Amino acid sequence: MADASSDALRNALRAIKDPASGRDIVTAGLVEGIEVRGGLVQATLLTDRAHAAAMEPVRREAEAVLMQQPGVTNATAILTAHKAPPPAAPSRAAAGRDHGRAAQGGAQGGKALLLPEVKAIVAVASGKGGVGKSTVAVNLAVSLAQQGHKVGLLDADIYGPSLPRMVGLNRKPQVRDDKMIPLQAWGLSCMSIGFLVDEETPMIWRGPMVMGALEQMMGQVEWGPLDIMVVDMPPGTGDAQLTMAQRVALTGAVIVSTPQDIALIDARRGVRMFEKTKVPVLGLVENMSFYCCPNCGHRADIFGHGGARTEAARLGTEFLGEIPLLLDIRSASDAGTPIAASAPAGEAAKAYASLAARVWEKVSGAAVVRSGGPRIVID
Repeated sequence: MADASSDALRNALRAIKDPASGRDIVTAGLVEGIEVRGGLVQATLLTDRAHAAAMEPVRREAEAVLMQQPGVTNATAILTAHKAPPPAAPSRAAAGRDHGRAAQGGAQGGKALLLPEVKAIVAVASGKGGVGKSTVAVNLAVSLAQQGHKVGLLDADIYGPSLPRMVGLNRKPQVRDDKMIPLQAWGLSCMSIGFLVDEETPMIWRGPMVMGALEQMMGQVEWGPLDIMVVDMPPGTGDAQLTMAQRVALTGAVIVSTPQDIALIDARRGVRMFEKTKVPVLGLVENMSFYCCPNCGHRADIFGHGGARTEAARLGTEFLGEIPLLLDIRSASDAGTPIAASAPAGEAAKAYASLAARVWEKVSGAAVVRSGGPRIVID
């Protein structure tokens, strides 16, 4: 079936009335844009803060109308505010007095922080892909749940969601009172864009769509009260990282790296990114740290060893531990049975349990100050 066109979808939205003017929302100029990518649709509806509550039924109706159109497999509608007119140019004297002041007092732009019922939010990140960050995030979350905490796990990687495969879930979440209900697995409340689309569907989205999807997975999901949420971040230092830093009160970040120099260079960028956005870095984890032959017990440092520990000392942050390179970790992840749950007495599970205990000790301490997002300053 051919993908729906943006023009056809825009025409379909003419069936929805603007509650303020009585005209259809297209004629009233409320449909700012429609993005179509492989059956995935996102519509942006204009409003302002005073009318946001009245526009919420319109947003829901727009999603329902879009979902009914041929070729649409998933549709979301988001509300965005009208852009304020630019301020008048200041006088030279005023400009001189204001030089160096903050251009934006809070990166949230006045929006309330999301996930207010979550006591601690920990981002698991890396500067590059291929270091096993998602495996660490899932097993860290499972270990925290095994230690008696109420844990959420959010897959923030929109382009490459791996959570459904790693926890063995392939169904869509239920919706109750206009909110998605997180799926349950291994003692965790889980959410991923991968639950909403087919595993082989590419997410060919621009940055604003990624940020909108992330905000929906945080604000339109019934997470409820949680002791801690683990967020599996995408690799790099882009839109998703900035959205998380701006829209939730991150307690801290765990940086995952392998021992070799090329991975540590990227891990260093990850640390600096969180520092710039005022998010505390809890420490570094060295994944695939060493390999022991299961037959003879010979140890081989395939990617080197100790690089993350040295880098943590250089950066002035804590080294949180080593995770061995084991076939069982990989095979358990591919099977949807995290090693921390499927083999809790094994070497890998013990390493993850130690990591989880230390992370919880750090985020539950009074010394941790949760970030309210970055402050953008003009020098």
